[in-house]
Amino acid sequence: MLTGPAGHKSAWPGRWPPGRRTRRAGARAVVTRERRRTLAAVAHSDDLLPPEPEPEPELLPAIPASAGALIFDRAGRLLILKPTYKSGWTIPGGVMEADGETPWEACQREVREECGLEVRTGRLACVDFRRPRPGRPGGMRFLFDCGALRDASLGAVVLQAEEISEHRLVPLAVALDMLRGPVRRRVKAAAGAKAVVYLEEGRPVPGVGP
Repeated sequence: MLTGPAGHKSAWPGRWPPGRRTRRAGARAVVTRERRRTLAAVAHSDDLLPPEPEPEPELLPAIPASAGALIFDRAGRLLILKPTYKSGWTIPGGVMEADGETPWEACQREVREECGLEVRTGRLACVDFRRPRPGRPGGMRFLFDCGALRDASLGAVVLQAEEISEHRLVPLAVALDMLRGPVRRRVKAAAGAKAVVYLEEGRPVPGVGP
């Protein structure tokens, strides 16, 4: 037996007995039952003391994100699409890939996949946050204004048949009547805006301006 702090006899050199508090690197720690078993096993071997288990990292919130595109012709008409998997009309766009794809890259890819168009320039027009609800994951919605494309490009639209059944170029006022609610609110807020618009649930937030 060895003499520990304050004259206490212990089989644990320089430490308090198991279950008692001990000073380690100037901090107090409690030797847990599991730790005592580990120490006992090590005491009968020549192995080094295993490291303390790392604390579990805190979970970060998982927030889905998607990106959409405002694409016009030279007459100011908006390109809208009719999806096969839901009712109503929408604009080109979709969910960002989970491989590090950026919102702008997602916008370009979705436009290419859904209607065969290449957009090389754009301006972030709107960011919309939707709260998660039962049956709806919510998330962030990025909307880019990609400006007016040439008539030749818009005349060569190739739809992704399994997802898009029809496309139209219609005046903005008509498009707003045809688009689904959440998309309609984003398009209405972003169309013609000179700066990025921030929305929550498709609506402006009091006190938050461009």
